[in-house]
Amino acid sequence: MKILLAAINAKYIHSNLAVYSLKAAARRFGNQIEIAEYTINQQFEDIFSDIYRRQPDVVAFSCYIWNRMLVEELVEELPDVLPGVMLWAGGPEVSYDTEAFLQKHPGLAGVMRGEGEKIFQELAAYYIEGTGSLEDIPGLTFRGPSGELVENPPAEPLDMDELPFPYEDLELFSHKIIYYESSRGCPFRCSYCLSSLDRRVRYRSLDIVKKELKRFLDANIPQVKFVDRTFNCNAGRTAELWRWMMEQDNGVTNFHFEIAADLITEEELELMSRMRPGLIQLEIGVQSTNPDTIREIDRVMDLKRLTSVVGRIRAFENIHQHLDLIAGLPGEDLESFRRSYDQVYAMRPEQLQLGFLKVLRGTKMSACAGSYGIRRRKNPPYEVYATSWLSYEDVLLLKGVEEMTEVYYNSHQFDRTLEEILRWESSPFDFFHGLAVYYEEHGLMGISHGRMARYEILRQYLQAAGRHSAAIDRRMVFDLYARERLKSRPAFAADLGPYRDRLKEYEKIHGRRVHIEVFEEEQGPRFVLFDYDQRSPLTKEAHTEVLQ
Repeated sequence: MKILLAAINAKYIHSNLAVYSLKAAARRFGNQIEIAEYTINQQFEDIFSDIYRRQPDVVAFSCYIWNRMLVEELVEELPDVLPGVMLWAGGPEVSYDTEAFLQKHPGLAGVMRGEGEKIFQELAAYYIEGTGSLEDIPGLTFRGPSGELVENPPAEPLDMDELPFPYEDLELFSHKIIYYESSRGCPFRCSYCLSSLDRRVRYRSLDIVKKELKRFLDANIPQVKFVDRTFNCNAGRTAELWRWMMEQDNGVTNFHFEIAADLITEEELELMSRMRPGLIQLEIGVQSTNPDTIREIDRVMDLKRLTSVVGRIRAFENIHQHLDLIAGLPGEDLESFRRSYDQVYAMRPEQLQLGFLKVLRGTKMSACAGSYGIRRRKNPPYEVYATSWLSYEDVLLLKGVEEMTEVYYNSHQFDRTLEEILRWESSPFDFFHGLAVYYEEHGLMGISHGRMARYEILRQYLQAAGRHSAAIDRRMVFDLYARERLKSRPAFAADLGPYRDRLKEYEKIHGRRVHIEVFEEEQGPRFVLFDYDQRSPLTKEAHTEVLQ
């Protein structure tokens, strides 16, 4: 008997915590349980044939919005080449419409609802040892002997300390992101989020957490992403873990947390101020700065405190901050979202993610979608098309702003250039919108432009708008060389001819492993050294020095 736990991830660099947790929970069955990880970028035939070659008796799929459509195709096709195979599904994407999912796919044996470790352990025993019965496993919905659907009572919440460590061989993850959870549940009740359905936060004991994190540190795992929904909802616990991480720091591993910035304490801020650059990074869900929208989605947020905390962390210059906005929330029209965007942009996070509302099954948002006039994609990822406040035309406009934000802000290839441009702009949102319109009008969207081409397009846009300047060109040259030593000089860089002798003198002093650039300014030429052997641990930019 062989059971295959199949995970289809969004990217190769991701790992699937769910399947590793399930296998660990049923570890006593050894090699009779296998894991297979794929990505949504693989061809269907490649995944299909690999599952066939493994010859499993049971396949259990981990289902999310990014892979549901592919999973559905697999469960329809696999019985044709693996007659008699038992197909199961689990995960957030199938736990809240179980009956409809099973009716749509008669080849499925059943669904594991909610937390799966104990459910899977008992299901594995049923198949491998022939013990127990499906009727006695809480959390299952399955087909009875006559094909009727049987829904067992929900499983009880698990004791976090009873869950085994999910990763056996850490060498398998040397080039992947590892996901880890030290708690389950969320104290908040945001109406768009599935985590709001489990408001009782359950913690794994700190002694166990530290022991497990030490294994990651000893293995020099590059990044560990905590999947705790609000990592810092217990201030004392957060401070203790961060203090321990500073003491055990291996100089390599980065820890990623989702936090509520307005809950950060002074003690936590003091700890962060002393951390190694890159030790931790923070993901902060702002979602909207419109107070009416925040109330409507049942969210609790002190925007003034959040803004203050984000600013103080930014001043430490050692922690990457990722701030999120969600377009399509109730009560937020285009003008309101514009204000939200500009307010978050002013906080200058390292990443500003402009996402779009996904109306997930089981959430309060899904139940209220009709009253909000929400029209959304019928299949995953259920993304909003329009609401009572936003038209589809507005959504398309925001898609353009999202694209320009990713290319020109989140890439950090244009930091100084944008700073100079936005000195003369009243609204960052309006600037990125104008740039998106230029891309659209000139047929530039949807093309994989090279880095230099992005600079040239930006210059052309600014020239067409009458906002180009020599100062912007200087900033562009600086941004370009801050990232890499270019093989060919930009056409808009200064002519080095008049400065050859002086540049040779600098090269004798500093060697040829650096680049020295000349910036012609009103007060005279400025010589800047770019040292690529010394890079910022946070931004990865070259160390720069103004030469005398």
